[in-house]
Amino acid sequence: MAQTCPAEPEVSFDLGECLAGVRRGEPREAEALVRHCQPMVARLVAAHRPRSVAHEDLVQEVFLALFARLDRYRPRDGIPFEHWLARVTLNVCRDALRQERRRPVSAALSPETAAWVSSLLADPAPRVDDALAARAAVEVLLAELPAEDRVLLSLLSLEERSLEEVSALTGRSRTVLKVRAFRARRRLQDAARRLLSFPEGRSDE
Repeated sequence: MAQTCPAEPEVSFDLGECLAGVRRGEPREAEALVRHCQPMVARLVAAHRPRSVAHEDLVQEVFLALFARLDRYRPRDGIPFEHWLARVTLNVCRDALRQERRRPVSAALSPETAAWVSSLLADPAPRVDDALAARAAVEVLLAELPAEDRVLLSLLSLEERSLEEVSALTGRSRTVLKVRAFRARRRLQDAARRLLSFPEGRSDE
């Protein structure tokens, strides 16, 4: 009977040792850190990148920022490395959003998407009967908002994160986030009116 070679035991990832190795300039540790962080970074970039920037390019930019700013990271109780990295990622995405040129988007609205945008003006939380139209409407409307508002509403509404989580990721207080989210939602409705050419304060009748 043929003997099989025993499987090699999996080596657990030690973040502290990995970061120390990266700071010493060890390429293997840098590669290990990228592999460890890639899923989270890719997920955040996918949710917050500008439409005009390729996903892979922005992920690479995040890792460049990570290695450039790693000396600034200091372990703190209750704030894991992942939260610090998420903040770096969101800042890179915000910078990219600010640099993105504003483009006219009204012509891109399909009849289904326009109907869904219209429903936002009559009901702040409409029933989503057409998922594709809803997704298109969200992308079109968010593109009309400032970078800070777009990131905040994506975290709160699309990713359904709590205020506590968003506060930890952004470094803003819950009170500031509540006020900003309220104003961002008002801007979202204003954007919907502009796209549909509705007068201020009126919805489709």
